[in-house]
Amino acid sequence: MRKFETDVQLIKYDVLKTVAKFALDGVLQEKYDRIPEMINKGTKPRIRCCIYKERAITEERVRAAMGGDSANPNVIEVLTIACDECPIYRFTVTEACRGCLANRCSQACPVGAIYHVGQRAYIDQQKCIECGKCKAACPYDAISDVMRPCRRACPTGALAIDKDKKAVIDHEKCIQCGACVYLCPFGAIMDKSQIVEVINELKMARKKNESIYAIIAPAISSQFAHAKIGQVVRAIKEIGFHDVIEVALGADLIAYQETLEFMEEIEEKNFMTSSCCPAFVALIEKKYPELARNISTSVSPMTAVSRLIKKIDENARIVFIGPCIAKKMEIQQSFIKGSTDYVLTFEELCAIIDAMDIDIEKCAEDVLNNASFFGRIFARVGGLTEAIQHVIERNALKVNFQPVVCDGVDECEKALKTAKANKLNGNFIEGMICTGGCIGGPVSLHHGPKDKKEVDKYGQQAIEKGIMDSLRIFDVKDILLKKPSRQE
Repeated sequence: MRKFETDVQLIKYDVLKTVAKFALDGVLQEKYDRIPEMINKGTKPRIRCCIYKERAITEERVRAAMGGDSANPNVIEVLTIACDECPIYRFTVTEACRGCLANRCSQACPVGAIYHVGQRAYIDQQKCIECGKCKAACPYDAISDVMRPCRRACPTGALAIDKDKKAVIDHEKCIQCGACVYLCPFGAIMDKSQIVEVINELKMARKKNESIYAIIAPAISSQFAHAKIGQVVRAIKEIGFHDVIEVALGADLIAYQETLEFMEEIEEKNFMTSSCCPAFVALIEKKYPELARNISTSVSPMTAVSRLIKKIDENARIVFIGPCIAKKMEIQQSFIKGSTDYVLTFEELCAIIDAMDIDIEKCAEDVLNNASFFGRIFARVGGLTEAIQHVIERNALKVNFQPVVCDGVDECEKALKTAKANKLNGNFIEGMICTGGCIGGPVSLHHGPKDKKEVDKYGQQAIEKGIMDSLRIFDVKDILLKKPSRQE
C-alpha cells in the first residue's frame, strides 16, 4: 500500500483513485453513487459514530472530486457533514479558576457571557462571541483557548464558525493557500478537483489526435522518492499526455523578465514583490491593498510556459501538475484564462497513475532537459532570488538588488507589515506562502526536511546551467509575460 503522511490523505486518495478509475472506464455517471460503500466497507466505522455517517461524508468527498459545487466560486469547500469533531466551544474555564473577588473575566466580557456560581466562573456558550477578552483579563490564565486548526492556520481570517458550529469560508478574504485543507485533522475541507475533466480531455484527444501537454512544477522532484524523475515523466506520458514540459522553463523566462522589470521600476516603486506565488499575490491584494502597486507585473512561471507552448502549438491543451491549490484559482483570472487549461495536484496525479495500474518503478526513464538549474530551484524558498542574482551577475547589470526572502506566511506577513511602515530592510520581497516554498504545498504527497536537498539535486542535473542557456533556442519576444498594469 502506498505510504501517506496521514489517513486524511489516504482517504482522499482512495476517493480520487476510484473516481479516476470509473472516469477512465466511462462508467462514472452510472456508478459514482456506489463509491461510498466501496470505500467504507462492512458495518463498523473507521472513526465516526457509524458507518452511515462515514459513507455520507465520503459522498461529499466524491462530489468534490467530481468538481464540487459549481455555484461556489471558491476552489476550496467545507464538507459540512464532516465538520463536527472539533471542540464545539473555543473558550472554557478550567480547574485553575480560583474564584477571585476581582471577577475581571466577567467585567471584561462585552456580552455578559460569564457568570459565577460558588465562587467559580462559567461561560454561557450561547452568548459567547469568542472575542477572547476574558482570557486576556484572567490573572490565573484559567481560561483555555482551543482554536480550531483551520482557523489558526488561515492567514487572512477567512474562516469563521457559524451558529451550528460549522466552519464557513469568507470567499472575499480567502487566498486559496490551502493551509486549512492540509491542517484540518478530519479532512473536512477539500479542494475541488478537475480530475474527471482532465481524464475526459485525454480520452477525447486520443480519438481526435489532439495534443495535451502536462507541465510539471519543479517541486515534483521531491514527491516520488521511490522512483527517478525520468520514470515519473514516462508514467505521465503513459497516462496519455503528448509531452511533459517543465514549468521551470517558465521560471527561467520569469527570472529574466522580473529582473528587467525590477531595473525599470525600482526607483518609482521603492520596493517590488515577487508574483510567482498566487497565494502571496492574493494576500497582498486582499490584506495589504495599499501595497498592490508594488507587486511585480510578471505572470507566473506556469502561465509563461503555457503561453510558450501555445505559441509553438496553437491547438495545444495544457494541464499544470503541482502542489498548489491556489493555481486552481489562478487559471480562472480574466487575464490568465486560456493560458493554462486545467490544474491537477500531485495527489490527483498519483490517483490517476494508480487507477491505470502504472507501476512507476517499472517505467523506463524518459528525458526531461528543458530548464536551467535556476529555473528548477524555484520550487524552494530563495530560488527566485538566486535566479535574479544570477541574471544580474551573468549580464553584468548595474542594479542595487537587496532581497528579503520570506519562508512561509508568517515571514511574508512580517515583511509586508514592515514595508507598509516604510521600514523594509531591502528593496525586493520574495514571498512564498508555504513553508519551504512550493515543496511545502498543501497538496504535496509528503512534506519533509529532505525536500530542499531533492530540489537542489534535481537542479544540478540540468544540462543547461544558466538561464539564458535554456532560453537560447526559443523565440520568446512575442510571448506576453506581463499582466496589465492597474492603470489600464
